[in-house]
Order: sequence, then C-alpha cells, then structure tokens
Amino acid sequence: MAPPTAYLASVGTCLPGDPVDNATLAKLVGVDETWAEMFTGNISRYFAVDLATGQIRHSLADIATTAADRALAEAGLEPGDVDCVVLGTATPDHLMPATVNLVADRLGVDNVPTYQLQSGCAGAVQALDVARTLLLAGRCTTALVIGGDVCAKHLQTDFDPGSRTSAELVNYVLFGDGAGAAVLSTEARGQGIEIRQVLNRLVGLGREPGQVIDWFGLGDRHSDRTAVFEDYKAIEEAVPVMAGQMFWELLEDLGWSADAVDFLLPPQLSGRMSDRISAGMPAPEAQRINVVRTVGNNGNALPFLQLAELLRQWDGPGRAVAVAIESSKWIKSGIALERS
Repeated sequence: MAPPTAYLASVGTCLPGDPVDNATLAKLVGVDETWAEMFTGNISRYFAVDLATGQIRHSLADIATTAADRALAEAGLEPGDVDCVVLGTATPDHLMPATVNLVADRLGVDNVPTYQLQSGCAGAVQALDVARTLLLAGRCTTALVIGGDVCAKHLQTDFDPGSRTSAELVNYVLFGDGAGAAVLSTEARGQGIEIRQVLNRLVGLGREPGQVIDWFGLGDRHSDRTAVFEDYKAIEEAVPVMAGQMFWELLEDLGWSADAVDFLLPPQLSGRMSDRISAGMPAPEAQRINVVRTVGNNGNALPFLQLAELLRQWDGPGRAVAVAIESSKWIKSGIALERS
C-alpha cells in the first residue's frame, strides 16, 4: 500500500471590516500619511477594533471561524468531515480556553484532536507542518488548519498622538488583523496541489528576541514592562538572510533547482521590506506573491492570504515555495507545493 500524500484542498480567508487607508489612520492616531507609506510601503490594513472608539468588533474566534467556514465550503466539505484541527496564533482570545476549541465548537466539530500553537509569523507554517505530519502518519485524512491574529487589541487608542514617538506609532501603520484557513486532505481535492515539504526550525539559540508582545494579569497589571517591543534593526538585518537560507533548504531537500520554481511567496513584514526581500531572493524568474501592502501585517493570517492569491493565479502544472520568518525568537519556516 502506497504511503499517503498530503494535498492542499482549499483556502479561505477573512479580513474584518473595511480597509483602513493611511489617510484615515493619520486622522485616528496622528501619524503622517506620507511617512506611513514611505516607511512601511503599506497602503491599507484591516482592524478588528474600531480605533475611533476602542470598541472590539470581532474576536479572533469570529474571524477564524469565518475563514474556516469558507475553506470548508470551497473544498465541498462539511464540518463533520474534519478529523483534526490545528490553529497557529500569537494573539489568542484567552489564555484558556484555547481559541482553536472555540472555533471548533462554532463550526460543529467535535470528538477530534485539536492543537493550538502559540507562535508569531511562522505559526501558520508550523500548523501546516503538524497537520501534514498527522496526514502522512495516517492519523487523519482531512485536517482543518487555521492561522490568524487580532493585533489591534494590543494597540492603545486613547492617547495623545503628540506624546508618541515614531517607533511607537509605526505599529499602528504596520500591523492589521485577519484570519485564514486551509483544508488539507489525503485525497487530491481542488486543484490537486501536493504539499511536497514543510520545514520549520528554531535558530534563536543565544539570540535576543526581535519582538516581544507581553500579557498582563491581575497581579502584574501595573507593571512597567513594555507591552509591545520590536528591534526593527535586527529584524531588517536577519530576516532576508534567514529567508534565503530556508528557500535553499527546501530546494535541497526536494532536489529542485531555483529556476524550476514558478511562484515564490516571500515573508510579509511590510510592503517595503517584502519588496526588498523578494528582490534579493533566488529564483528571479519566479512570480512573487505579495499581499501585505494592502492587508497589513496580520501575522499568522498572511501565509493563508498569500496561498489564496496563489490559487487565484496558479493555472497549470508548476511549483511554488513559501517562506515565513518569525522574529520573536527567530524561527525560519517554509513550504513547498507542486501541481502536476
């Protein structure tokens, strides 16, 4: 009996509300509209929070459920067909219960294994890795993989814009909210895209985190710890190098040459950074799939948004490579796809 193969059956996404452009953001939080686009390259993003009032309009469970519903519908499957759920996020709704189980409950999925990975931008690929491993091991036949983040709830809205530095205001321009989901199957559903390899490696031994997002409980809510911190200089230096390393590791593992890659999905830090990384990566003839410029950096949703765009553009046989880098404690990850 031949070993099972893992296929990408479908992708669904959800972006909350209407896009918030730089002009609107400039009025709400006091950033300079021209600076916002020049510094990040992003022109819009979506927020689960109303920045004008601070009202939370959507939870992660809300948008993750919608994305999962859309992925299942696209695959022509019902919740009862799912025999495993994996979710990657850096911003769960609660410490307990896990958001993955809230989403499963809303979908009507029960009595199956569920997993939630606490991770940043690499979490979506890590979740795909777990699901693919379970499929190849024969532990399940249809896995629902979800990734998403609601970053806006970590952004303070009631402040004097003039009191904030550029380093603090950039987070309002850079980040956004969103969710994505994919159905993985041992059957060649959809476009018959095979998941040939998924890799993820922690390479943060002895390195300071490039990003920290802190949580506060009742006991330390008055702590003077910084809630959100990014070392953008370290991120700008390290991510392009790590992206190139993961690209070559995937190709070496599969025996592919760079000129045999038709689509490249590079890390999505910001529009400006992603353009820079894209230009510096191998496979110059491969078509680049960048989406961050219009949807913002919504963490674990981004790889799914890229995959959704890939499926829209992919027509006929070919190969695709996606790379995601997590700067919190430095994880490089990637996925290789092939359509016969």
